Amino acid sequence: MVDFEVVSLPDTDHVAEGDTAPDFTRPLVNDEFWADAALSELTDEGPVLLVFFTMDGAFPATYMWNEIGDRELGSEAQRASDASGETASEGELTVVGLSISDPYAHKQLIEERGIDYRLFSDPQNGVAEEYGIVNDLDGMAGVSEPRPAVFLLDEDRTVEYAWVAEEWPDFPDYDEVEDAIESR
Repeated sequence: MVDFEVVSLPDTDHVAEGDTAPDFTRPLVNDEFWADAALSELTDEGPVLLVFFTMDGAFPATYMWNEIGDRELGSEAQRASDASGETASEGELTVVGLSISDPYAHKQLIEERGIDYRLFSDPQNGVAEEYGIVNDLDGMAGVSEPRPAVFLLDEDRTVEYAWVAEEWPDFPDYDEVEDAIESR
């Protein structure tokens, strides 16, 4: 059994339901390659479930992507097209992740865990800062990562659903996420 301490995270003024999610451009990684992509390019095609997660290799990242994959969130067409780097069919939900891990680590995580989703790489954690979800890592001066968070965005990047971790480790209520997706 893993032995760790649950830590309460400080309150945060994060992007919330009804807000317009900040746009950004970062490397977007799949199992074959990566290229710079903007969040708005994805939302122009349809709704997006943007999943912020801890750095690759940490157990929360593995747990989150296993749960998302097991529930087959996103369209089947997206999961098939993500392997080729193409986008899902217009109007279908795209699921995409983001962490501070570099593209090489993302490519390795995708291959080792069989993740059928693309992952944005944001080593400086600037996107988490824009979204108000920075988690400063204890004992690591100047090192931060996004706290786990899930944002369901419509085609205009309006946040339809938001969940942000209040403690570490913390995970979204995946049934609630599915309900938000289905009710859109």
